[in-house]
Amino acid sequence: MADTIKCVAVDDEPLALEIIRNFCQRIGGIDLTLFTRPAEALDYIVANRPDVVFLDIEMEDINGLHIARRIPEGTCFIFTTAYLRYALDGFDLDAVDYLHKPFAYSRFQAAFNKAIRRLGRQQLPASKQSLIVKQDYNNIDIPIDDIVYVEAMEGYSKIFRVSGECVVTRIILKNLLQLLPPSEFIRVHRSFVVHRTKIQSFTHKKISLCNGAEVPVGRQYSSTLTDARPK
Repeated sequence: MADTIKCVAVDDEPLALEIIRNFCQRIGGIDLTLFTRPAEALDYIVANRPDVVFLDIEMEDINGLHIARRIPEGTCFIFTTAYLRYALDGFDLDAVDYLHKPFAYSRFQAAFNKAIRRLGRQQLPASKQSLIVKQDYNNIDIPIDDIVYVEAMEGYSKIFRVSGECVVTRIILKNLLQLLPPSEFIRVHRSFVVHRTKIQSFTHKKISLCNGAEVPVGRQYSSTLTDARPK
């Protein structure tokens, strides 16, 4: 059985860390430590020598390039940044990959697998996919297959589950969509995302779902409905 991969993610934006945490949960078998303070992260990395570091570049206290130059030998690092101008610096420092924000799960997974190959480690078997979101002060683990649809409300999202529960999270729909596998979810309205396998029937105006709910179809999204059902 493959060993747990020890990873560190460094970013001064909590939402960026939340996305990485969710992506790592979807891959499975990753022991992830998160830091919003770069100086603390560097001390931890030097002392603990993790396998992989996900590293933002433009941060308030310390530039990520400074951290990259001090990462111990044997630790791989992947830059996660909104700024393309650092790409050449990243590869000069022998970064495994350079993820330009916002990046999809498939791109993140490809970069992680490159790091695993460089380490000479066995690729981890995929775990059952789930989405972890915060509701009030609790972390809620929702199996991807248990999500019927997501509705955007002002400043938060409501996740409707097959089990009948509804989870309310402060993650807005645009950001939540980045955490969901694009092969399984489709945006059908500016306020609604649905799970493809939960669609029972649809017209160009509405979609009927497996739990009896009906959601509207936005005019600009109606052309995507021919590909709404999974192949």
